[in-house]
Amino acid sequence: MTNTGMKGARSAAAALAFAAILGLTACGPSTSNFPGQPTGKSGPNNPTGEQQRESIFGEDGLKLFGGGSGDGDQGSGIGVNSFLWRASLDTIAFMPLTSADPFGGVIITDWYQDPKTPGERFKVTVYILDRRLRADGVKVAVFRQTKAESGDWVDAAVAGATPLQIENAILVRARQLRISTIEAAESR
Repeated sequence: MTNTGMKGARSAAAALAFAAILGLTACGPSTSNFPGQPTGKSGPNNPTGEQQRESIFGEDGLKLFGGGSGDGDQGSGIGVNSFLWRASLDTIAFMPLTSADPFGGVIITDWYQDPKTPGERFKVTVYILDRRLRADGVKVAVFRQTKAESGDWVDAAVAGATPLQIENAILVRARQLRISTIEAAESR
């Protein structure tokens, strides 16, 4: 190898070693408080760092299976109002459940066929929309099918008042549960 080739190889090796050292030092922890450095406390929306950062899960964070104290009417461990949740389950208890998600607030039943009317069946989906006990905190969707002459089930219209009647029954039951809880707490 020539003298010029050796110098080029050494220069390349030195440049490679310098790049490796520079890369490794960039991976280490930083203790600098450079203004652009994210510290987790301050930023463009909180320049002084005095305000607490908000979370997408709310001020209490994500709570699974209870943990911490909360409002009595919100329950612990579920993402929706506990009175609306229990009242929904009580109201549609005669129907078989397919799915019940207490974190998302969705209850889905399987098809229910009343023995008195064998030619039709119903399915209900209950959506609990709020953590507070409110009249607009529950939404019900009802699906109806009738049996055709061929024996197949065919979608049919549902009376407009049916979902509203179920919502009202859920709200009445939720109020009863809340009142009984308050009375039990006062009697202690």
